[in-house]
Amino acid sequence: MKVRRAFADLSVGQVHYASCGDPRAETVLLLHQSPRSWAEYRHVLPLVGERFRAVAMDTAGFGDSDAGPAPASIEQWARVAVELLDALGIARAHVVGHHTGGVIAVELAASFADRVHGLVLSSTPYTDAAFRRARAERPPIDEVAPSTDGSHLAALWQKRQSFYPPNRPELLEAFVRDALSVGERLEEGHRAVASYRMEDRIAKIAQPTLILRATEDPFAAPHAAELQAHLPHARLVDIAGGMVPLPDQMPEAFAAAVLDFLETLP
Repeated sequence: MKVRRAFADLSVGQVHYASCGDPRAETVLLLHQSPRSWAEYRHVLPLVGERFRAVAMDTAGFGDSDAGPAPASIEQWARVAVELLDALGIARAHVVGHHTGGVIAVELAASFADRVHGLVLSSTPYTDAAFRRARAERPPIDEVAPSTDGSHLAALWQKRQSFYPPNRPELLEAFVRDALSVGERLEEGHRAVASYRMEDRIAKIAQPTLILRATEDPFAAPHAAELQAHLPHARLVDIAGGMVPLPDQMPEAFAAAVLDFLETLP
């Protein structure tokens, strides 16, 4: 199934997205982790596109999307996502988010409830006061000091290596390509997540919700139970062997879990 790429002119400038599937079908909006791009869903799009109109956008300031003048925040990124839905003539969509994308999805469901039908939170942290304190005490997640000999490129690879499956170098290569394209904004997504007050927003979520837990993701997996405690109506599904790059590591398992959930919704 062919993936088509395009730009929409929004308040931040040009926002890039990729889509797949029948444009008349119900839409699934896919939101990526930081500092990735739509390419995190490159292999998921055709699978979801068999049943839905699948749209994967580059978050403002990432991939090929302009950042715009407003300070980076989860709230701002959710507003831009709604602008994209407006530009594409989409009244309501299912929203799927992975890591940072899941936090944006929470804000979308809370602040724009009438625009979100079903919600899928994949490897999504619960960002309360304890989370913010812990993040403030830790070093940057991806930031590396530039070097004249290029050793910072290897350092970027090594920072992520333990969170990626062995013998899958193409997954780390995809991460490094996206990270390098972001440049100085490398930590912007992590900082936005660390400052988001999810505890003030999550009670507003009434949409049918699926929580996906990648069992081998040491950062996000422990948060799944916290999310479910605050979203008692949510279904929790484990994807065994899943790690930080779950959508492009295991696209078939990821898409199957999403489709199994969405196809049960009225």
